[in-house]
Amino acid sequence: MLKSAETLHAEDLMETSTEALPHDTLQRAASSWERVQRRLRAELGEDVYASWFKCLELAEVVPPVVTLSVPTKFLRNWIQQHFLEKIAAHFRREDANLSQIVITMRVAGIRPASRPETPARMAEAPRKITATDSTPQRPQGRDTGGHPVEPRPASELHPVEGDHQVGSPLDKRLVLPSFQVGRSNIMAHAAAMQIVQAKPNDMPVFNPLFVHASVGLGKTHLLQGAAQMIEASGRRVLYLTAERFMYGFVASLKAQTAIAFKEYLRGIDILIIDDAQFLHGPKSQQEFCHTLNALIDSGKQVIVAADRAPSDLEGLEERVQSRLAGGLVVEIGALDDALRIKILECRIQVAKAHLPAFEVPPDVIAYVARMITSNGRDLEGAVNRLLAHATLTGGVLDIPAAEEAIRDLIRHREPRRVKIEDIQRLVANHYNVSRADILSSRRTATVVRPRQIAMYLAKSLTLRSLPEIGRRFGGRDHTTVLHAVRKIEGMVTTDQELAGEIDHLKRMLQE
Repeated sequence: MLKSAETLHAEDLMETSTEALPHDTLQRAASSWERVQRRLRAELGEDVYASWFKCLELAEVVPPVVTLSVPTKFLRNWIQQHFLEKIAAHFRREDANLSQIVITMRVAGIRPASRPETPARMAEAPRKITATDSTPQRPQGRDTGGHPVEPRPASELHPVEGDHQVGSPLDKRLVLPSFQVGRSNIMAHAAAMQIVQAKPNDMPVFNPLFVHASVGLGKTHLLQGAAQMIEASGRRVLYLTAERFMYGFVASLKAQTAIAFKEYLRGIDILIIDDAQFLHGPKSQQEFCHTLNALIDSGKQVIVAADRAPSDLEGLEERVQSRLAGGLVVEIGALDDALRIKILECRIQVAKAHLPAFEVPPDVIAYVARMITSNGRDLEGAVNRLLAHATLTGGVLDIPAAEEAIRDLIRHREPRRVKIEDIQRLVANHYNVSRADILSSRRTATVVRPRQIAMYLAKSLTLRSLPEIGRRFGGRDHTTVLHAVRKIEGMVTTDQELAGEIDHLKRMLQE
């Protein structure tokens, strides 16, 4: 049988030398690997690291080559395509003698040794772990002691073991009767109620329904309330956050239950996906798109929510954006005065269930509604502070007392939530370039400077991390963002004209 170049290369690495490496070399390699893992975790974030690197282990060291192992072909291919050079760069930074990385697959049930295998020990091993291994299997149907083993039943292969383990948990407090309707959310509420009240055999009118809003304006409340009412009607509904969807998909690949996972999703009546802005990774997005197409084409309802419109979800592939925009896109806007008062009154009624004597005068409610305009979560926090004041101090709940109770909410209130997309548009317009230019790989001076200023403003005016900002700027590395931020920080101290321009842009974004 002809062997691939990758196989021959991996075998050559393990057979070119029969002399064991010095123990201190092995220890240094193991220490370098630990530091590389810490660097990857800090750079990529806990969620990404846990998804792709948790199962990556040090298997062998033959300078300048480091061999790492993973349990599945999918993980091996993904890491090779997206992270191989990054891992190699971190290793070179730790040890110049370790400059090449090979990803192989390990046999299920056989873990790497406590220290890396040497070529001599590898030669004595019953088989080699090379990049040609396909799917993890027990060798020859026997366990590590040589005893026959039975294949694992499908029921043991998570994540599809029961509806309650697949869907994200629903908060029983977030029900539709407590969702307060106003001018800013009446259309989104009406669209959700149409889905809730539809008969089992009715074809969806708006599919998918896409709801977007800033933080704390009620989109999760609306989705979870709809999910609970649909569930109560007997229809099969699944509520998932984007993070839970990605976790379930990756877990099914690792457990070789991907077909069961796909069949389960396609067998429900209504799929609800929340926080779609966190959906990342080509494979996860591809599966999400396939699921959307399968459900919509078969007449099943799909509801999706995010913090911005489909066209502004920079991390999503164009075909996913197009599919989401093809249905009804509804925005939940900022809370007006009347709606804020209704939310406060509703929260106060809930609080009275715990303290029947809790009363808030109408003028205090109006004052709180006037002072806290950001979102519903801050309004709920205000009610909790008023309740604590009434319970713990026993004092009169008037406007001065309310002002004292909610002082921290008012002090930390941001004048306006700035989005990275808003920064990109404003900077592009100010410097007479297109937003596409800023996101592109062009390196001309007319584009590089506005791009660096936009990155600097994104770091200054938002809470996004450097890796997240890099992803929003055309998939750039976080070090590129850090360089841009430091570059502009240095320039504004000496260039008064540039400092004035940036202050002007900041004021426009925060107005």
